[in-house]
Amino acid sequence: MRAPTGPTSGRPPHLRPGLVALVAAGGAVGTLARQGLGGALGGGAGWPVATTVENLVGALALGLLLGALGRGAESPRARAVRLAVGTGVLGGFTTFSTLAIEVQRLGADGHVLLGAAYGLVSVAAGWAVALVGVVAGGRARRGAPDEDRVPDPPRAAVEGRGRT
Repeated sequence: MRAPTGPTSGRPPHLRPGLVALVAAGGAVGTLARQGLGGALGGGAGWPVATTVENLVGALALGLLLGALGRGAESPRARAVRLAVGTGVLGGFTTFSTLAIEVQRLGADGHVLLGAAYGLVSVAAGWAVALVGVVAGGRARRGAPDEDRVPDPPRAAVEGRGRT
């Protein structure tokens, strides 16, 4: 007897070739978009503007995506979107490793306070814009027709709609 291979096969997402391919394809798109934006913004001395913009735009977009998808049960379509766009595209678009290298380089070049400020502001602002995105995405999701959203399990049980 053959083991099931569909979405309910019980295999973790990272072992499903189709989902891994979605993440890889999304990552390629996100990386190309980051390179394009970085090239358009250019580099220079001082504050790394391109990386700041890339990471803040990416954090906002990820917040919007996750807020719009909501919490609770995840449909196969929502999982594919989250993995392709959230993990793939936005994972390739944002770059924490470049931020870390830039903080180190600023410090090594004698700009210790600028490097520290850059690192702290980037992380704090990233968290803030991600939160704004989650709230805005959640509001947009709540405004969608019921059939287009997955209710949170506790709320669904209280309101008597959806699955628990």
